[in-house]
Amino acid sequence: MLVDRSSPVHGGGVARASVTRYRDGRIGEADDWLVDEVPVALVFNGISHAVMLASPLDLDEFALGFGLTEGLLADRSELYGTDVVPVVNGIEVRLEVASACEFRMKERRRNLSGRTGCGLCGTESLDQVLRPMAPVVDGLVVGSSAVAAALKAMAASQPLQRVSGAAHAAAWCDADGRVLMVREDVGRHNALDKLIGAMVRAAVDPSTGFVAVTSRASVEMVQKTLMARVGVLVAVSAPTALAVRVASEHGLALAGFARGHDLVCYTDPERFGLSLPAMAGAQ
Repeated sequence: MLVDRSSPVHGGGVARASVTRYRDGRIGEADDWLVDEVPVALVFNGISHAVMLASPLDLDEFALGFGLTEGLLADRSELYGTDVVPVVNGIEVRLEVASACEFRMKERRRNLSGRTGCGLCGTESLDQVLRPMAPVVDGLVVGSSAVAAALKAMAASQPLQRVSGAAHAAAWCDADGRVLMVREDVGRHNALDKLIGAMVRAAVDPSTGFVAVTSRASVEMVQKTLMARVGVLVAVSAPTALAVRVASEHGLALAGFARGHDLVCYTDPERFGLSLPAMAGAQ
């Protein structure tokens, strides 16, 4: 049962629980830490647009990133203010936005109440699944050694995952593999939205680095990366076929199964410093 919500993680995000463990043939009582998961309502100009299950950290960045990657906000200037307000059943993030954003929201209403980081659940039409997006123009080359360095540093920058074992992370890394910022959440989509919101607030140049995620690369992860104008995405697990197709069509260099110095390139292997050796006897 839950004991309290004090936390060894700065800023919270986990709850302490009393548990019964069975290990090595022995039964014992212990304290454990569970990642927090709360309903978060995104309210634009007084209109509730989406309810997501998320970790209650960095919610102002989450709201900004969500608004941008969902195509509701054309740019940061359309967001005038954000208030994070605890309510009886969860948290409301109340955004004051430009009338243009409100118009887009009303044109494309979604109801995302449901699963953690549920992605496309609740989308009203097939046209909303694959939105028109401009291709990225990015010649950045990220070598396998930079990817390995980023993943190693990223692991040390995930306090929620370290204490709970149940959080995803998204990281912004420079071309040499230095991790410049990390955001965590119980949902992989949410972690990426938080990272993108943080990048926009910090006025990061998206052509100077790459995004790494501790999850598979679904099509929505690819689309969110493209909406952020980032040209390279690295995932620790596999992509989907649709994600690879969208990445290829829009100039996104996509790698998966990144473990240590190993990775699998699904698009643009030369952008990861890889080129196949010439075939013996080839003309």
